[in-house]
Order: sequence, then structure tokens, then C-alpha cells
Amino acid sequence: MIKTIGRYALLTTLAMLLAGCITDQQPAPVEQAGGGATQPAQPQQPQQPVPGVPSVPTLPQQPGPIEHPDQNGQPTPRERHYDWNGAVQPMVGKMLQASGVNAGSVLLVDSVNNRTNGSINTGEATEVVRNALANNGKFTLITAQQLAVAKQQLGLSPQDSLGTRSKAIGIARNVGAQYVLYSSATGNANAPSLQMQLMLVQTGEIIWSGKGAVQQQ
Repeated sequence: MIKTIGRYALLTTLAMLLAGCITDQQPAPVEQAGGGATQPAQPQQPQQPVPGVPSVPTLPQQPGPIEHPDQNGQPTPRERHYDWNGAVQPMVGKMLQASGVNAGSVLLVDSVNNRTNGSINTGEATEVVRNALANNGKFTLITAQQLAVAKQQLGLSPQDSLGTRSKAIGIARNVGAQYVLYSSATGNANAPSLQMQLMLVQTGEIIWSGKGAVQQQ
């Protein structure tokens, strides 16, 4: 009987010891400012989608627009090209057949003047006129070098046109020419006309004139 009581006492003691260990392993309650205790904080659960409400997909970040640097601000204007030869050749042929022109006379070809409403490469037109009169058999041409020297004596650039008929006649006298060919481009720069006048240096009389349309290439 005594052994049985001792065994129960030992089991009771072991049970009390185990109960104390379990109690010690529980987290202590968090005390509030008012002195009471609260339950330990529970870990936050991920938010579940609400049934019936579509979720918004996350869109990938789009690259911004590509900016190109401005190239000099303004576009380059297109250069015009003309068929000067198509207008010059027929007129030169008619001029060489004009009456009142003495064969072997000296001719000064003035630079073509720009009288249009735009920009025109008149240097190219002047070169075409000179080439059309080369080896013409009736006139001896004042060379471009002789004309440049005469312009320099008047304080003009070799590329400058004489501008007026009176100046052209004056410089023709200085170089010993009997005739001067005065030419000008007129009208619209997109479709100009070329006007040519053959003048007698001694009197300033216009002994021949012609006009032809210039096609843009």
C-alpha cells in the first residue's frame, strides 16, 4: 500500500513539473498603457482577391519617345537647275543673222542679270552664252580675263554684273568693243525668261533683241 501511494506521488510530481514547463514556453502578453494585457500580434495574411472584381494587371514600363536633335533648324533649300542652252542656242543663231552687224567686230558679252523674283545661278547662264558664241565666225569676243580687268578698274568684282545698259556700254568702250550683248533673266524664278539685246556701243542703239523661255530641269 505504501509503495502504491509513493508511485502516485511521483507521477503527480512529474505531471506538475511538465505543466510548469509548458506554461513557461508561452509568449508573455503585451501590456497596454492602461495596464491591461493584449493578445500577441498575429502575422498579416496576404490580401486575397475579391470574388467578381477583375484584377488590374501590372503593365511593363514603356520606353519614352526617341528625340532626334534638330539639324541646323531649317531645311536646306533645293538648288534650281535650268536648261539655259535650250533657250540660248536659238537666240544666238538669230542674232548672228541680224542685219546691221559688221563681220569681224569686237563683241563684249555682259554677265546675265537676275531680274526674277528669286535666286538664280546667273554665272552658269553667262557661261552658256559665251560657249554658244565661241567660234561664231562673225564676232571677236572680249575674253573673260579682259572683262575682269576692266571691272576691277571700275571697282567691281569680276563676278558682278554691270547691272545697267549704260554701264555695259561704258565698259565696252574701255575695252575697245563695237557691240555689247546685254542679257537678263526675268519673271518667275521657277520658270524664267531670258532676254538678250545686241547694242551698238557708239550710239547705244539696240540693233537686235530676242526672248526665250527657260525650262527648269
